[in-house]
Amino acid sequence: MRVEKREAEQPFNTLLLVLVLLLGTGLIMMTSASMEIANSLAGDPFYFFKRQVFFIGLALVIMLITLHIDTSLWYRCSALMLCLALVLLALVLIPGIGTVVNGSARWIDLGFYRLQPSEMAKISMVVYMAAYLHRHRSEVHERWSGFLKPMVILAAAITLLHFEPDHGAMVIMMLTTFTMLFLAGARLHRFVLIVMVCFAGVVALAIMKPYVINRLTSFLNPWAAEYVYGEGYQLTQALIAFGRGEWLGVGLGNSIQKLYFLPEAHTDFVLSIIAEEMGLLGVLFVMALFIVLIWTALRLGRACEARGRFFAAYTAFGIGMLFATQVFINFGVNTGLLPTKGLTLPFLSYGGNSLLVSCFMVAILMRIEYELRMKPDPDPAGGDA
Repeated sequence: MRVEKREAEQPFNTLLLVLVLLLGTGLIMMTSASMEIANSLAGDPFYFFKRQVFFIGLALVIMLITLHIDTSLWYRCSALMLCLALVLLALVLIPGIGTVVNGSARWIDLGFYRLQPSEMAKISMVVYMAAYLHRHRSEVHERWSGFLKPMVILAAAITLLHFEPDHGAMVIMMLTTFTMLFLAGARLHRFVLIVMVCFAGVVALAIMKPYVINRLTSFLNPWAAEYVYGEGYQLTQALIAFGRGEWLGVGLGNSIQKLYFLPEAHTDFVLSIIAEEMGLLGVLFVMALFIVLIWTALRLGRACEARGRFFAAYTAFGIGMLFATQVFINFGVNTGLLPTKGLTLPFLSYGGNSLLVSCFMVAILMRIEYELRMKPDPDPAGGDA
């Protein structure tokens, strides 16, 4: 019993340590990557630094509030959370409400802040799916109906994301939902039909939107003359940053690629600046932090499942997969393993939406760990499954 208690206490300490290291590393590297562009746009090299510090402070307040909220409240409000997220996803498509940037309508301009509903939609889908799987585990395992019902909800969210468009969020939401269904006991052969439909959708998307094909072909050979100054430009500049960094990097603040060569250096491609200034060892350090974060979330989910706390378990699994898929895609895009896609790196990229939601998810994991240690079984969220 003492060993089990020690194992249950470990996730909280690990999560807190990893969070502090990621936030600290992200603030330093984001500031380094953004000083030139901040000075050019706002006349203040620390413009993005100040805003990021504000978002970190706000994120910590949200975490403190979340840590005092029982997970049973998220269970009861799961449907409401998802409905609100879907409404916001629909609102960004309405001219005059949604803000269009680079051809994508992903934000709602509140004046002092640009709200990105897709970030909220991802965690809302996880909470809703966790509540659904808590109530219908046997149906998901035994009947097609239990498997197909959440697919309808997922299809609605994906459709809205498609019209923004935000294909990165689409992929993350789909992979996370499929993983949660699989961990809940859905039969493997039932995924075959869904995978075939998804593959057909990707083919249709590539046919309808030629720029998708250009991105796919340019990432395969970004150095080709027809791509190096076009669709493959960001990737080639990112690869140059990785090449310049070698093992130990050129030193903090000494990046050349951030001097207007690499677009989005402080957001989607901050990892490339880390590689250039801190070298391969810096990238491996960041990767190790994310691996510990994801592994801790999955271990916490398994501990909850073993104790019969299924809503908490599936929520932890879902949050772990959200982090895993987003980190994998961002690393893949920066290193040329995946086609270029605008997707932030949690905790490290500049931006309030991703930072606030990421810290919120870590706070939920901390609360789950606390309840696992302090509250008796069975899972109080919604009663026994």
